[in-house]
Amino acid sequence: MTDNSFEINKIRTRIDAIDDTILDLLKERIDCAKAIGRLKDEEKRAKWDPLREREIYNRLIKANKGVFPEPALRSIFHEIITSCRLSQKKILVAYLGPEATFTHLAGVKYFGQAADFKAMESIDEVFAEVEKGRTAYGIVPVENSIEGAVYSTLDSFMKYRVKICGEVRLEISHNLVCKSGNIEDIQTVASHAQPLAQCREWLKKNLPSIPTLPVFSTSAAAQMAANNPNIGAIASSLAIKTYELQVVVKGIEDYQGNTTRFLVIGTKSPEYTGADRTSLLIGTIDRPGALNKILTVLSEEGINLAKIESRPIKGKNWQYVFFLDMMGHMEEERIRKGCERIRNKCSYFEWLGSYPTGGETTTDL
Repeated sequence: MTDNSFEINKIRTRIDAIDDTILDLLKERIDCAKAIGRLKDEEKRAKWDPLREREIYNRLIKANKGVFPEPALRSIFHEIITSCRLSQKKILVAYLGPEATFTHLAGVKYFGQAADFKAMESIDEVFAEVEKGRTAYGIVPVENSIEGAVYSTLDSFMKYRVKICGEVRLEISHNLVCKSGNIEDIQTVASHAQPLAQCREWLKKNLPSIPTLPVFSTSAAAQMAANNPNIGAIASSLAIKTYELQVVVKGIEDYQGNTTRFLVIGTKSPEYTGADRTSLLIGTIDRPGALNKILTVLSEEGINLAKIESRPIKGKNWQYVFFLDMMGHMEEERIRKGCERIRNKCSYFEWLGSYPTGGETTTDL
């Protein structure tokens, strides 16, 4: 045995010992999480404490001092934290299916691999599952940086009584995939209509003679590619793993920075974390300057309006409700006071929730 081989074996033995220690500590951590869960049950407290989780991430990143790659550190501890939280009580999450869609991927990014997921056929059904208590949470797309608002999600807030519990943003990167990984085998490219549109110029330039086939979802396209070696699909990284496909070309979208924002819905909004967003659904009084008066309140209270979107009220011609996103939490004095003033100027007012803001993350999983 050479000196290098001896040294490699010595280091590998040390790595095995470190891994054993990590495993022992993980088992101890999950025992601690279960103990906290029992204590919370006695006091009827919520299992999820977003402020505590944010404090953990901040402390670890500070202690790391840049030695371990920060994105990987976040990913590792995200799985540890979510697995420990779910050991207190397993949760079921409804999402806009089928399996391996970008919405499913957003759910996995937010809740971790250990959660149970339930695919639904429509956004409306996701809301219904949460309202009726058949699932603890749901996850739905609410807006895309290129395509704009997802109106079926906004309309569902007018129909169902749920609360927004969180958000997650995914930078969407489209991959051309097929069973073999060889572009020469592709005779048809299948995907949802939006990814096909977002990759139109790339397909026109690189596969000019290959027809495209719009289907129900990116996941359905991936399943077709898995069953037919002559079909290529534009699909998520999760779909690639789920259906055992090979990447032909990564990142074929025509425009960079395509990001989708997803909302996590439940029955109760989380507590203040210090980096929060509050969402409202309001109806204005039918008089000149009604909306302007509401916006003036936000300005006077020093509240940053992050988004405003109008939607028609079904069955009432030319009448609208407005969705408002503002930075801050309802537990903050300025947000609470501002909302009270807004309520007095509205024909309809509903607090949809205050929740931690979601950082942008990529779709690699």
